[in-house]
Amino acid sequence: MSSSGFKFTLLMPLILGSLMAACASNFHNDFDITWGDGRGKIINNGEVLTLSLDKASGSGFQSRNEYLFGKIDMQLKLVPGNSAGTVTAYYLSSKGSTWDEIDFEFLGNLSGDPYILHTNVFSQGKGNREQQFYLWFDPTADFHTYSILWNPQRIIFSVDGTPIREFKNMESLGVPFPKNQPMRIYSSLWNADDWATRGGLVKTDWTHAPFTASYRNFNANACVWSNGASSCKSNSPSTNNAWFSQEMDLTNQQRLQWVQKNYMIYNYCTDAKRFPQGLPPDCKMS
Repeated sequence: MSSSGFKFTLLMPLILGSLMAACASNFHNDFDITWGDGRGKIINNGEVLTLSLDKASGSGFQSRNEYLFGKIDMQLKLVPGNSAGTVTAYYLSSKGSTWDEIDFEFLGNLSGDPYILHTNVFSQGKGNREQQFYLWFDPTADFHTYSILWNPQRIIFSVDGTPIREFKNMESLGVPFPKNQPMRIYSSLWNADDWATRGGLVKTDWTHAPFTASYRNFNANACVWSNGASSCKSNSPSTNNAWFSQEMDLTNQQRLQWVQKNYMIYNYCTDAKRFPQGLPPDCKMS
């Protein structure tokens, strides 16, 4: 995301010093393919990773590093054609029964019908914060950049540098915020035709298998968590770490409003039927 689109507000005198998980990505160094029996592949000298799904199995990978705050970018090209029933998930998650999680999920559809981009935020094991969007381009025709900015004040989901969702720290309202549990990056391609497309009405057409999603240009400008400590130091401020206190300026607030007005198709904060006892407290600031 372009730094010119953001206002950097350095609220803390002792911000981070040395970061980093790094720039030029090599999937061999940064990720492990964790399941799929050969259906996940790292190719082009480590520059591209592909996941495949057939009737027997999907596939998935995870980052070698754990992160506690950062700006994470990945370019994805989604399953083309008739992708109904498939889900490509790309997310950050911790472990345990009170886990934290920041989700992108791409729900496939029939040829010619749009993908649905499903987002969610879990804090201390509680989710139910879904927002869903159509995209303003064909995400199968080329690679596009999907970004998560995660700092102690907010989580911003962006697509090609355009913010689509902001989840603010609302601990003052009693809403837990992901800030204490380091998370790995995970991605998987799997069959979810019991719910993914039109509530499960449209099933996966296995005559189009194998289905393949591709990844490239991973970048983590982030605090790596290792052996109980962060790679980010608190004693030497650095402009490289401006994301740590980054917030949206007026231009990006307007871009966010444009996306939410024109492309949002579901927002848990407007689903009064789902919450008959009242909307969740985090909806007061969303």
